[in-house]
Amino acid sequence: MTDINKSWYKNITLFLASQNISLFGSMLVQYAITWYITLETQSGIMMTISIICGFLPTFFISPFAGVWADRYNRKVLIILSDSMIAIATLILAILFFIGYDTVWLLFMVSAIRALGSGIQMPAIGAILPQLVPKDKLTKVNGTNSSIQSLVALVSPMLSGALLTMATIEVIFFIDVITAAAAVLILLLFLHVPTHTKVLEKKRITYFGDMREGINYIKNHGFVKTIFSFIAIYFILIAPAAFLTPLLITRSFGEDVWRLTAMSVVYSVGMMAGGMIVATWSGFKNKVHSMVLSILVIGACTFALGIIPIFWFYLFFMGLIGVAMPFFNTPFTVLLQEKVEQDFLGRVFGVLSMISSSIMPLAMLVYGPIADFIKIEWLLIGTGLLMFAESLFMLGNKVLIEAGRPTSKSEL
Repeated sequence: MTDINKSWYKNITLFLASQNISLFGSMLVQYAITWYITLETQSGIMMTISIICGFLPTFFISPFAGVWADRYNRKVLIILSDSMIAIATLILAILFFIGYDTVWLLFMVSAIRALGSGIQMPAIGAILPQLVPKDKLTKVNGTNSSIQSLVALVSPMLSGALLTMATIEVIFFIDVITAAAAVLILLLFLHVPTHTKVLEKKRITYFGDMREGINYIKNHGFVKTIFSFIAIYFILIAPAAFLTPLLITRSFGEDVWRLTAMSVVYSVGMMAGGMIVATWSGFKNKVHSMVLSILVIGACTFALGIIPIFWFYLFFMGLIGVAMPFFNTPFTVLLQEKVEQDFLGRVFGVLSMISSSIMPLAMLVYGPIADFIKIEWLLIGTGLLMFAESLFMLGNKVLIEAGRPTSKSEL
C-alpha cells in the first residue's frame, strides 16, 4: 500500500495517457470501418456481420484472458495485445493501399482486433486497483471516462474529415502509430507492482484457475446478481448502440456529417457526465446512480424512436451520453471494490464474455428485423423495457446493500 500511495498519481497518469493515445487511433479505425460499411452497403445484415466479427472473438478469448490477467503480468498482456492489434491494422492498411479494399477484409481485421481487445479488457480492469488507492477509484474512473469522451469527441470529426479528404488506409496508418506510442510509454516509463498471484507457485492448473473463477462468481451474491442485470441491459441497449447510424442514413440522410454530428454530441455528453461523476461521485449508494442512468437512457431511447427532427434526435443522443458514466463508473468501481484482487482478472474476463456475446446475439435478431421494420419501433420497445429494468434493480436488496458506502470518506 505504501508504494501505491507514494507513486500512484504518476503511474496512473502514464497509464491513462498510454491507453487514451491507443484509444484515439482505435476509435479512428472504428468509426472509419462502421461508416464505410454503412455508406457502402446500407444493409442491416452487413452491419450485423460487422458487429459479430467485432465482438464474437472477444467472447471466445475472454475466459482465457481473464485467467492470464490473474496469473501473469498485466502490463505485458496489455502491451502484447496492443501490438497484435497494430500489426493487424498495418497489414490491412497495406492491402487497402495496393487495391484489396473489400468489405470482407474489414470483417476479418475487426475479428483480430476483437481478439486483442478481449485480452486487454480483463487486464486493464484488474490493473487499476494495483495503481490507484481504493478511495480514489471513483475519481480516477470518472476522470478516465471524461478523457475517453474527449477522445471520442475528436475522433469522429477527424475520421469524418479524413474520409472526405483521403482514403481509409490513411486512418489505418494513424492507428498503427498511436498503438506504437502507447506501447513505448508502457515499456519505458510505467512501473506496475506485481500482484500476489503472479509471485505464487502455480499449484492450481490453468483450467483449475478458470473453474475457481467461475465458482467464485457463482457464489458471490453481488457479482452474480449484477451480471444478470448487465446481460439484460446489453440486450436492450443493442439497437441504440448499433442501429442508430443506419436509422440516420435511412430517415435523415446519407451525409457523413450527420453520422459525425451524432458521435460528437454523444461524446460531449459522455465527457460532461464523466466530469460530473469525477467531481460529485454520484449518489452515496452507487446502485442508485446506475438506476438513474438506465432510467434516463431508457427514456431517451424511447424518444429516439418518435423524434422526426434531426436536431431533437441529437439532443437525446447527448442526454444518453451524459447518463452513460453514471452507469459505467459506479459499476466498474463496485467490481474493483467488492472482488478480491486475485480474482479481478477472471471476473472482468467473464464480464467481457457477457458484453461480447450478448450484444452480437441480440443483433442476430435486431439486424435482420431492421431490414423489414422501422428501427424506430425497436428503439421504442427497448426504451420501455430499460425503464422497467431500472425499477427491478431499485427493488433488488442484494444490489442496494452492495451499493452502500464502505468507507467513511464515501459518507
